[in-house]
Amino acid sequence: MTTPAPAEAPGIHRLSRNTAYLTWLASDTATGLSNALASFAVPLLALFVTDDPAQAGVIGAVGLIVRLVTTLTGGLLADRHRRLVLMLLGALAGLVLAAAFMLLAAADGLTFGMLMIVSALISARAGIFGPADEAAVKELVPDEAMGRAQAANQARDAMLDLVGGPLGGVLLAAGGWLIGAAMTACQLVAGATSWALLRARRGAASAPVPAADAPSPAPGAARPASTGGRSALREIREGLAWLFAREDLRGAMFIATIVNLGFGIGMTTVVYALQQDGRSPAVIGWVSAGISAFMLVGALVAPAIVTRIRAGAIVCTGLTTATLGFVVMPFAEHPLAITVVLGLAALLVPAVNAALSGYTMVAVPSRLLGRVNSASSVLAMGAMPLGPLVAGVGLGALGRPSTLLIGAAICLVAVTIALASRSLRSLPAEAGWAAHAQRFARD
Repeated sequence: MTTPAPAEAPGIHRLSRNTAYLTWLASDTATGLSNALASFAVPLLALFVTDDPAQAGVIGAVGLIVRLVTTLTGGLLADRHRRLVLMLLGALAGLVLAAAFMLLAAADGLTFGMLMIVSALISARAGIFGPADEAAVKELVPDEAMGRAQAANQARDAMLDLVGGPLGGVLLAAGGWLIGAAMTACQLVAGATSWALLRARRGAASAPVPAADAPSPAPGAARPASTGGRSALREIREGLAWLFAREDLRGAMFIATIVNLGFGIGMTTVVYALQQDGRSPAVIGWVSAGISAFMLVGALVAPAIVTRIRAGAIVCTGLTTATLGFVVMPFAEHPLAITVVLGLAALLVPAVNAALSGYTMVAVPSRLLGRVNSASSVLAMGAMPLGPLVAGVGLGALGRPSTLLIGAAICLVAVTIALASRSLRSLPAEAGWAAHAQRFARD
């Protein structure tokens, strides 16, 4: 008697067999590496050009402000138009910017003013096209696997940081134009994989699909429902209103705003202080890589954490651990000590990000996802432009220890609010996200 092969357990979605998600991941990874190289190189180039942390902080702040201004527009575009087409357009825009950066660096044209323009344009590209990249995941991955998908994305991000720091340091030491060349190559890969995904999903959408298995809506297809002549401002307000009406989401967004400011001050102060102490770009890159190695370890265990532990407990524990790291940081001055302290502080950050982003993806309906994601990003990043400014001014006026403690105090405020927030503490593990979100559904 022949025994039939056991069927895959119902309800279990294997990301390793999801070709569409893997193709999206390849495209997003290439874009992420390009962004990581730019994020590493631009602040250091600004310090080399100006030798002034405050001016470098201005460049960082301008880039963040531009990102904030353009992100709401990007969310609207992601809900109005085909998200995979926007991914492809974003890769092409990134290719143009990367090539321009390479040519300017080769011609020794990266002055203070030019670096500010380059930073603003790179941030604008991320703000306009980034929401479409993020929203596309909901149409490629089912809800029951969203936590694991977001954890995999966190592992990818940690790997990019792990590679991006040393790679950026080595390339920058040899010449800024090499950073631009590497960014150009990354954007070529992003464009090719975006094109491949768009073609594949168009083919899949044209084939007959059982109703139970059909995506909602088909990835790459036109967005559902015409805007009916509604103004862009009204549609953006719709996303904001939906987010603020959700008790299970709005608290986390305000906490993210506060903690991002504290993190921004702390991390920027560390980088600026290393450069002002005469450390080379390669050393700074290795510090970044060491921290990313800790985060990679955290990201590798994040899938198990989000499936077994309540998301509320993950968030509260992760924020507390990170805050303690910044409290200790003033006593760590050697690059190795800095790496270990910040690495341990960041160990649970991937699980925190996977839990919050995964639950948000499940809770938000697809038609609103671009606008809600962009609104939450704007809230989370709202105070971040102050980070480089506070770090630059504080480092010059107060010194490294006091500036780091300012960042730690702000993080402590976020932890206190998180521990006091019942809506945040009650978030369940991954399997309960859909049912929990349904309790608050208004759409």
